[in-house]
Amino acid sequence: MSASVTKITSTLPPPPNPFSPSSKGFSIDFEGKVVVVTGGNRGLGLGISEALLNANATVAMIYNSAKDAEEVAANLAKSYGKTVKAYQCNVGDSSKVKSTFAQIEKDLGPIHAVAANSGISIVKPALELTSDDFNKVFGVNVLGVFNTCQAAADLWIKRSHPGSIVVVSSMSDTIVNSPITQCFYNSSKGAVSNLSRCLAAEWAPHGIRVNNLNPGFIKTDQTNHMDPKLRENQCKEVPLGRFSEVYEQAAPAVFLLSGYTSYTTGSSNYVDGGYLCW
Repeated sequence: MSASVTKITSTLPPPPNPFSPSSKGFSIDFEGKVVVVTGGNRGLGLGISEALLNANATVAMIYNSAKDAEEVAANLAKSYGKTVKAYQCNVGDSSKVKSTFAQIEKDLGPIHAVAANSGISIVKPALELTSDDFNKVFGVNVLGVFNTCQAAADLWIKRSHPGSIVVVSSMSDTIVNSPITQCFYNSSKGAVSNLSRCLAAEWAPHGIRVNNLNPGFIKTDQTNHMDPKLRENQCKEVPLGRFSEVYEQAAPAVFLLSGYTSYTTGSSNYVDGGYLCW
């Protein structure tokens, strides 16, 4: 005898039409809204922070061990004339994430959206990988993302407030980036992409949207130090023939966080220069 399942259907009304005659035109504006960006002080996370500031958001950057995060936040605030504050937090620690979110709301006001961007990789041949390596990668890339999403949803559900989450996954959730040996990273991205879809389905009745951004190759400080020959070969495999700029990934992330994607949840958005179309 199977257990009965009650399917919850959302009764939330749709948001206002952004293209009505009374609208201000097609522009993304986070004025008066607080957005959390994990790993928001460097790489793609920094690009997302900058794009959000350009859209008038107040940004709370979460970092783990970076020594310059406070300085990065101060420089961004000065450059964009917006409020930016850095918060130290290990996203793998659930209680710490929740207390950090509470502190952000105390300092800056209610959180409206979250970019779960923190991620790490360990590059080793599979025969050399250890359980510690697994726990390190999955502790950030999967559990850390879950803790981040859970903390936000807990706040939003308690006060009946809809919100939007973008999880930075990767095109590596479905492929192997040969010849780079990073099977824990690739498998963690497969796990987190499906995790996002599970959360999207469970929290949709509360008006909470969860979508994946799945970047391809990105030009960052880290990839700039790659073996030039490897990078050249990877570029040849991309239909657009190059690595993406950080802002080319940040723009769709902000779009997914915005009200313009109010009917989009549980999706995976591959921004890969066409890499997966081969």
